[in-house]
Amino acid sequence: MTAHLRLASASPRRRELLASIGVPVEVCPVDVDETPLPGESPADYVTRLARAKALAGARDATLPTLGSDTAVVRDGEILGKPRDREHAAAMLRSLSGRDHEVLTAAAVTGPEGLLEACVTTRVFLRVIGDAEIDAYWDTGEPADKAGGYAIQGLAAVFVARIEGSHSAVVGLPLFETAALLARQGVPLWYRGESSGSMSSGAMS
Repeated sequence: MTAHLRLASASPRRRELLASIGVPVEVCPVDVDETPLPGESPADYVTRLARAKALAGARDATLPTLGSDTAVVRDGEILGKPRDREHAAAMLRSLSGRDHEVLTAAAVTGPEGLLEACVTTRVFLRVIGDAEIDAYWDTGEPADKAGGYAIQGLAAVFVARIEGSHSAVVGLPLFETAALLARQGVPLWYRGESSGSMSSGAMS
């Protein structure tokens, strides 16, 4: 299938989200320093990284390129990926029975220059017991997940409700991303050369 977009990420979740709206991609992982800058807000942090990834992935590319970044934020603090079992347990205990924010930014290069959007979703987790936290770690799922959990995976049973974009928590805000892609001329709902696809103009 012909790619319509370069994805500057190795994330299978972002690739699957784009596939769900009919956007075939060319995967091009990039190496970007993800260290927060002193005094940088979570929104500025994820937006800066999304831009950096998009620009790095766009080098020598003829396709529009998408970069994205997601951060789990508790009381203004960015929670990264757990270092080990103890770190993951501490993060989940700190999120248990309360709300936190998940910020996801997307940036897309193309004919219209560099376009970007940043989305904040509030996630409410139920109380999670220590035995559940231990059992969840043993599944292997939280080891490489920011905040120590995956809303699209086994941790869905911990999520009482959300306010905002579910897809943004998974890794890419589809509503906002579709609008950015349309502005860059990337067609949606692609089903192959022999069948019709929705033109980007319909999303303008």
